[in-house]
Amino acid sequence: QVQLVESGGGLVTAGGSLTLSCAVSGSTLSFNAMGWFRQALGKQRELVAVIGSAGVTIYADSVKGRATISRNNANNTMSLHINSLKPEDTAVYYCNVGRIIGQGYWGQGTQVTVSS
Repeated sequence: QVQLVESGGGLVTAGGSLTLSCAVSGSTLSFNAMGWFRQALGKQRELVAVIGSAGVTIYADSVKGRATISRNNANNTMSLHINSLKPEDTAVYYCNVGRIIGQGYWGQGTQVTVSS
């Protein structure tokens, strides 16, 4: 059974930075697409960043230039670093892996709160 566990969330002051990590277990295969979504209170879940198996990355406009997504295929882990955090980055962040981003497997989510 594939399981994803996020870590690294918490309370951060605006302008600060944090790194979220996602550990994938229960699979001996690497996934084509690995990415991060977030869902703010009262809003729809949105894609933050995705990285393909070859390392190609895509970022949402809202985090472009502030976020870096990376993956380690050898141990099936992924991370998301965001700097210059803003209050509007406050959300529950979910990692997702699968053949196509948005499908496949999801983590349980980790809360990120940015105080002004």
